[in-house]
Amino acid sequence: MPRADITPAEVTGPLPGWRPSSRFARRATLRRSWRLLSSFRFEQSDPAVFYGGIAADSAAMIADFYQDITGRDLAGATVLDVGGGPGYFADEFARTGARYIPVEPDPSEMHAAGLSVAGAVRGSGMALPFRNDAVDICFSSNVAEHVPDPWLMADEMVRVTKPGGLIVLSYTVWHGPFGGHETGPWHYLGGEYAARRYRRMHGREPKNRFGTSLFAVGAADGLRWASATSADVRALFPRYHPSWAWWLVRIPLIRELLVSNLVVVATK
Repeated sequence: MPRADITPAEVTGPLPGWRPSSRFARRATLRRSWRLLSSFRFEQSDPAVFYGGIAADSAAMIADFYQDITGRDLAGATVLDVGGGPGYFADEFARTGARYIPVEPDPSEMHAAGLSVAGAVRGSGMALPFRNDAVDICFSSNVAEHVPDPWLMADEMVRVTKPGGLIVLSYTVWHGPFGGHETGPWHYLGGEYAARRYRRMHGREPKNRFGTSLFAVGAADGLRWASATSADVRALFPRYHPSWAWWLVRIPLIRELLVSNLVVVATK
């Protein structure tokens, strides 16, 4: 299970925090939070609606961070999306002028939405099939909780990013309300119990099977990686919260319950 007993030094030591005047901090309003959170009801029934909204928000978020760090927009930048799935994010990044490359290990997932993304790569996030210093931006959204070693994946993201480039890792926190995905809220009683209950209620296995394709990853785990990585960590914040609530990341135990999705922003 994820640890919550991380020390204060591990939280605050390497983390100056994102500047209050940053573009994304101004964008992170209560209205945005409500729009994103309300879309979760469509994740299973109409994934294009859910992932379309997440894609638009992700492209805007990364454009803001990249502008703050480099002074440039995304035009011409290479964006590697680790766990890009069926390609819902491709059009949004194309609108920014970026070169978008999704990496996905599961061929059935790559074709699940009937989309075709030029340059899509089949590969594991834990062993990215790219050379060192290959991309301007390496991004992963809601993937770390689906791999058995998310921090190896995070290290790989740093490895393939160019010096001065941007790394953005966003993942679902296990003890948050969405931690069990479609098996929630029963995941609070244990991932295996939640999976068994889902099978009993629906007559089929959940898409996200605990211990196989869904793992318990805590907020403190991300903070610990941030304190140890060679990358320059610029911000840690709860993705779906307005900026005035970002302080929740710094409170042990509370962050595990209320930080439903943790974002780690770093440069190399």
